[in-house]
Amino acid sequence: MLQRAIFAVLMSAVLAFLMTAWVTWLALGWTPDFVARWMIAFRSAWPAAALISFVTAPWILRVSHALAARIAPVAR
Repeated sequence: MLQRAIFAVLMSAVLAFLMTAWVTWLALGWTPDFVARWMIAFRSAWPAAALISFVTAPWILRVSHALAARIAPVAR
């Protein structure tokens, strides 16, 4: 459980950081207050991303295993 929580926090931090940078840039362009607005968006998005990651990770892991098994089945 601890490993799952750490993974969710780290993965969501990276994704929220990069995605909010991208979306902020698309919405505003490079403005003098870009970084300040980006950090506001990041602080707002990260908690939601962490919760979503923690809750959905087990399901996504199962789905990815099933898809991988269909794409490249284990040789028997």
